[in-house]
Amino acid sequence: MRVVIVTESFPPDVNGVAHCALQTARHLVERGHSPVVVAPAPAPGTRPDALAPCPVVHVPSLPLPGYPQVRVALPSRRLAATLAEHRADVVHLASPFVLGVRGMAAAARLGIPAVAVYQTDLAGYARTYMGAGEAAAWRRIRSVHGAADLTLAPSGAALRDLRTHGVPRVALWPRGVDTERFRPDRRDEVLRRELAPNGELIVGYVGRLAPEKRVELLAGACDLDGVRVVIVGDGPSRPSLEQALPGAVFLGRRTGDDLARIFASLDLFVHTGPFETFCQTVQEAMASALPVVAPAAGGPLDLVAHGHTGLLVPPHDATAVRDAVRALAAGPTLRAAFGAAGRTTVEGRTWAAVGDQLIGHYAAVLAGRRTVAA
Repeated sequence: MRVVIVTESFPPDVNGVAHCALQTARHLVERGHSPVVVAPAPAPGTRPDALAPCPVVHVPSLPLPGYPQVRVALPSRRLAATLAEHRADVVHLASPFVLGVRGMAAAARLGIPAVAVYQTDLAGYARTYMGAGEAAAWRRIRSVHGAADLTLAPSGAALRDLRTHGVPRVALWPRGVDTERFRPDRRDEVLRRELAPNGELIVGYVGRLAPEKRVELLAGACDLDGVRVVIVGDGPSRPSLEQALPGAVFLGRRTGDDLARIFASLDLFVHTGPFETFCQTVQEAMASALPVVAPAAGGPLDLVAHGHTGLLVPPHDATAVRDAVRALAAGPTLRAAFGAAGRTTVEGRTWAAVGDQLIGHYAAVLAGRRTVAA
């Protein structure tokens, strides 16, 4: 199968869209298929990811105003030319918004089936950044995804949202996790002593530092005796968060085995963002045998079994986050039980397993097109 993956982000970017697009390309190659990636060009002076498993076509891009870590693709003939030259059987649109919309239009002109992956809660972002605009965001989502042969939602919550707001032809496609990289035996006692020299319980957050992630909700945890909060990631909110979270350790962006070592060296993982369509870092924490505290909203509802692998708390509730951290800090046996259960839960959620599901979705779309043509 010849697949063109049109993605709004790709490594060296570090985010869920980029990571999922990379894993999708890798799996297609491993299964003998022929993918090509089309993505916005990285910032000048940035080296493209040397580990890309297939050709990557970069289109010109500019930084998003106010958020330079995000690159926005400019109009380019390279996209349509790539679809035609690769003789694509399927176009995979990863979180279509700007480049993906152009990919959808090009696929329609060329008569190529399109599978769109819903991965970003644009409506939630509209509420966070503009205080309004949710209805307009859903109109945009319906317009974009309504043109696809199939839209894939990463969680039950996302699936319900899409159907509730009138997006047709939706199916569930979750995300995999690298259980070989993220595992508890990477725990590093030297690192733990560096992060918590007085033997504090280490509570970690991993992700972008941006307003919609609500990382400031960890302020109450920072005030707890015997607790050290560790923040991994970068973004526009870092300066304000350094002020809001006194005593927290900010490690910046980490990737690969270094990130896995940090995960395994934590005692407890907390995710604070209420707008996650999936939340990959929760799975990585569970693979590292960590108990998880997360909001009872969006993707974490599928991932965290309350009272079994972690605790779900009301979204936007700093007091609930603090109380959950305090309860788990006081219960080492409970933390161990939650962590072990989390590891067991994700052991079957490999990228190979979910990648095969994706190929099945492609095949179903192609079969549907053939039936219509007949």
